[in-house]
Formats: sequence, C-alpha cells, structure tokens
Amino acid sequence: MRVESDGRVLVSTGVTSQGQAHATTFAQIAADQLGVHPRDVLLTEGDSQAFYWGVGTFASRAATVAGSAVHLAAVKVREKAKQVAADLFEAAPEDIELADGKVFVKDAPHRSLTLGQVAISANPLRYAYGENARKLMSMKLAGPRPGPALPPERGGPGLEAAEFYSPPHASFASGVHGAIIEVDPTTGMVSFVKYVAVHDCGRVINPMVVEGQVHGGVAQGIGGAFFERLVYNEDGQIINASFMDYLLPTAAEVPAIAVGHIETPSPLSPLGMKGAGEAGVIPVPALFASAIDDALSPFGIRIREMPLHPCRLYELLREAQNV
Repeated sequence: MRVESDGRVLVSTGVTSQGQAHATTFAQIAADQLGVHPRDVLLTEGDSQAFYWGVGTFASRAATVAGSAVHLAAVKVREKAKQVAADLFEAAPEDIELADGKVFVKDAPHRSLTLGQVAISANPLRYAYGENARKLMSMKLAGPRPGPALPPERGGPGLEAAEFYSPPHASFASGVHGAIIEVDPTTGMVSFVKYVAVHDCGRVINPMVVEGQVHGGVAQGIGGAFFERLVYNEDGQIINASFMDYLLPTAAEVPAIAVGHIETPSPLSPLGMKGAGEAGVIPVPALFASAIDDALSPFGIRIREMPLHPCRLYELLREAQNV
C-alpha cells in the first residue's frame, strides 16, 4: 500500500477478483483507516509486477485473508502518517487525526495537511525535522523542503507498507435457508414460491456486496440441485453440450430472495470477518431435497438422491403413481 503525492492510495494484492467486488470492499477497508474516500483508493490485483506473491481467490478467503492484509497495511501507513505529521505540527502522534483526506491535530482541523503532502514529506531527503518543519508550516505548507530521509526506526521513506496475513485457523460462516416450493405432479417441474436466507459472515464490510454474493450462491445452488447436469452416451460423448439442452436457471426460475444479516465477529481475523462466497450455495441442495420430500409426502416419495432434475423427478412421480 502506498500513498501518492496527490493523496490517492495505491493497493496491490495477490488475490484476483471473480466478480466479488474486491475493488469496492478493499478500498473501503483502506479508506476507513486512512481517512480518505474509497474512490481515492486504486486497487491492482493479481499483477506479478505489482505484487510478487499470491495464491488466488478460492475457499471464501478474499476478505478474511487479503482483506485482513489490506487492513494491517493501512494501519501501518496510518501510524506512519501520524508520526510524520506529528513532527511537522510539533505535536504528539496520538494527537494526530486523519479524516476527509487531511491530516491535522485533534481539535485543530483548521491547521491541516493533505495526506498527499504528508506523503511527500515522508519521501527521502524531504522529511523535515525541527527548524525545517517550522519553516514548512510558516510557508503555509506550500511544499516540502529538503531534510534527512525518514530513518528505518520510523518505518523508512515514503507513506507505504507491505503486510501479509495468514489466519491461525479456518473461520466458517453460518446461517439458515428456508423455502416454500410447489411441485407439478404431472410434469415434475418445481417452482419456488418464497426463499429466505439468514447469513452470518462475521463483520460485514459492504451489505450490498454480501447480499449479492448470497443471491448468486442461491442461484448457483438451484441450478446444481435441479437443472444443470452433463449427459453422456455410452461412448462417453457429451450429448447436451449447448444451452439448448443444458438447463440453466434464469430469472424465471430463481425466486426473489430475502436476506437477513447477522454479525458475529470472528476472533481469527483483525476485523472479525468470515468467508461469504460459498455460504449461499452450500445449503441449497439439502434444502431443496427436504422441501421436495415434504411436498411429495402424500405420494409416499422420499428423496434419497441429489442432485435431481425434472426428468428424474417425473420418473419418481410416475413410479409412485404406478403409471
């Protein structure tokens, strides 16, 4: 993580986005610590020129692992900014605050530096101590003046930091899904009347993003539980290799989903986050099987296999009716 002279914050991470809104959530994490707007945080992902090590995005780990690393790096940069500004303002670091892209002494926001100005002042040969700091302030903070480089014991030059995070143990999201379904006994087709998911992924960074992930997971779960399957002939040749034959759930099959959020912070990450990406899809097959089992109980049908598909459910109905 590095603060540029114009106040923008550059963040590089080894994870790669697959549509989980990393650019939004990681920017929020960094912005929260550095007192800037999330739009001023620029994220680079999976670029080996910008970040030399990373193992990708999987296992609901982006927020828990990479998000924690972003948080820890932002904390380092914030503390460094407070130290630099404390010398410039001749104040104690604990009295320095960061907000709205500015750095100032607590209770004196009218005397402030931009975060970008602090970044310039932290550069080699530009960090001003003592008399140089007073000259800088007396010139209305017009720009940095030559001074000794920021020493290693103060974090080295520049407003930048690198951090890694490896959780001591895996953290797991939890929740419950419920649905009301209708089964057409003459065709074997199933429709969802209502779907509710209550989800706990620890601290929620962005509720809209988490809700979108739950929605996508439920849609994927419905597809995997009932619609999507690969069919091969006796020679091993796939016979439903196009979307004319491979069924995908569409907006007509996926119901409106009511999502409730519960936040139980995890003690295994700095921000109390747990994974969110997979929790939407995992409960769906079990829920789907239970709901069909309940709906078809008058026919004496018990669901002992999953996934199903319309043809197989139709066969079960025909067998139960001795047709």
